[in-house]
Amino acid sequence: MTVDLAIRGGLVVTPSAVLATDIGISQGRIAVIGPCADALNEIDAGGRMVMPGGVDPHAHVEQVSGMGLMNADTFESATAAAALGGTTTVISFAAQARGEALRDTVAAYAARAARGARIDHAFHITITDLSVPGFADDLRALIAAGHRSVKLFTTYAIGLTDRQIAEVMGVVRGQGALVCVHAENDGLLGWTKDALLAAGLDRPLHHAVAHPRLAELDAVERMCRFAEFFGQPVMVFHVTTAESAEAVGRARARGVPVTAETCPHYLFQTAEVLDRPGIEGAKWVCSPPQRRPEDQAALWQALEAGVIDLVSSDHAPYRFDATGKLAAGPRPPFPTLANGMPGLQQRLPLMFDAMVTNRRGGPVAFARLTAGRAAEVYGLPAKGAIEVGRDADLVLWDPARRVTYRADDMADGAGYNPWEGVTVTGWPETVLSRGEVIVDKGQLVAPPGRGRWLWRSPVPGAEPAAEVQYLEEQQR
Repeated sequence: MTVDLAIRGGLVVTPSAVLATDIGISQGRIAVIGPCADALNEIDAGGRMVMPGGVDPHAHVEQVSGMGLMNADTFESATAAAALGGTTTVISFAAQARGEALRDTVAAYAARAARGARIDHAFHITITDLSVPGFADDLRALIAAGHRSVKLFTTYAIGLTDRQIAEVMGVVRGQGALVCVHAENDGLLGWTKDALLAAGLDRPLHHAVAHPRLAELDAVERMCRFAEFFGQPVMVFHVTTAESAEAVGRARARGVPVTAETCPHYLFQTAEVLDRPGIEGAKWVCSPPQRRPEDQAALWQALEAGVIDLVSSDHAPYRFDATGKLAAGPRPPFPTLANGMPGLQQRLPLMFDAMVTNRRGGPVAFARLTAGRAAEVYGLPAKGAIEVGRDADLVLWDPARRVTYRADDMADGAGYNPWEGVTVTGWPETVLSRGEVIVDKGQLVAPPGRGRWLWRSPVPGAEPAAEVQYLEEQQR
């Protein structure tokens, strides 16, 4: 068999083992894992680990925030950062504006991505307004067309009430889609924020206090109950606390179709990053906020146990100036700070350093948490693993290369690096997407617009509560 491209001499990380072998690629897919006698082209992977391209299922790109601010990235810049960091698939958000039909929302984001995206991509449909004409029909049609996830907020100005969340789940149920939730209790957040401001406590460090851990726990537990009632698969975004991880574990133990993710800033940062001179801590303001060292330990345990399924970036870049973090002035109170940090380019090196270099799980677990499990959860059967028949999305890692992050050394548009001064060992050197080299020894070569939109497979549901079953029987 003659293959288009052979990657020779590397340590290949499959879903079950690390193998000293070759990979043969034909027509953009993995054709052989093993000796390749004949190849039209070759890449020498000697001394390198060959990993699946990262799948990052949580990124905000070319999106207007709930505060009305456009974030700092276009699809062109965000996917440049992703590729340079070893990520070959990204799921970002098509965020509905008030009064906007869902079909128009998705069409607008799809057009932006088609112009700029350098890597393969899909969308979560962020729902903020159920009152628009044709809402339910549009949502069902978009799901049937392959947009297999929606996102809901339980808080902020774009948050939905419990009744509205029930309405969405009633529409989505049985359609093969996943409901992703930003889960915090709006009432507890609002009361705590107002009490802090009344006391004159308005610095970035108070942002963490304004997001009580019990507010997260309450919403996580409620969303698990919603999933249980409707038999509707739910993904709990960015879990930050030990209690929330435990709540997800309890729900899963009783058969609730709930999955969960966390992010590098919750695994490697604590709320202390917000306590900096002046307004500097604003760079690290994100929601939910970073927590405590004991939460970090609990999150790692939940990852190891499979209670938390994967690690995403929650990439949400805003510049540290009047266009972003400081839009409300040079010393704004914490509620006016744009929430979010860049992370698409840093996610994989941070996790490689922890899991492979420092042996907190090893290479097979690293590949699963940063690629394989996301592909499973989000219906991407051609992505996420080195297996015959899958897309040849591959990363050659130099496991010995040490890099210390600098102040502004990423390809995203944020203009600062929240990991400045952190040293990682292990670096994505060469990246392939569908068999094409898109990063060549650290140099980006992928043009804007080469990425493809990804149709996603249906997400299986579960048996609902008796009341829902009764209603469905009566409606037949």
